[in-house]
Amino acid sequence: MIQRKQSVFLLLAAIVGIISLCMPIGIFKPVELGVDSVMYNLWIQDGNGSLDFSVAPLFCIALLSVIISGATIFLFNNRKLQIKLCSWNMLLLIVWYIAYGVIAYLHKSSVNAEFKLSFAAVLPLIAIILVFMARNGVKADEALIRAADRIR
Repeated sequence: MIQRKQSVFLLLAAIVGIISLCMPIGIFKPVELGVDSVMYNLWIQDGNGSLDFSVAPLFCIALLSVIISGATIFLFNNRKLQIKLCSWNMLLLIVWYIAYGVIAYLHKSSVNAEFKLSFAAVLPLIAIILVFMARNGVKADEALIRAADRIR
């Protein structure tokens, strides 16, 4: 049944992921004189307007997470696969944070700037929580089905 609370959690996780893809996830403020650089999931935009696509792996990881969240909604007949996909999705979002930290640290040290987090950098954490709640709901459904089969 597609009208489960897990489907709502997964849909919200996909929406939060899409919002995170579109918004800036960090700002590099130069220590000395200079113009701020804005970091998105796909590129870093300098104050001059030039784009650096060295952060494209963040975009790929986040996009894959959104696709997995959206696809998992429609796998309601296969609860075991839903549980596995939710677990892989959470792992993928944790990898996103690791890559985010590494890329921000490397770019910060190369341009001699301070790094400031943006609001959109918190959205994948919200997606992790939503996917975790969906996974627990799917597990509860699976346990309920197993109990009902045992009674018959």
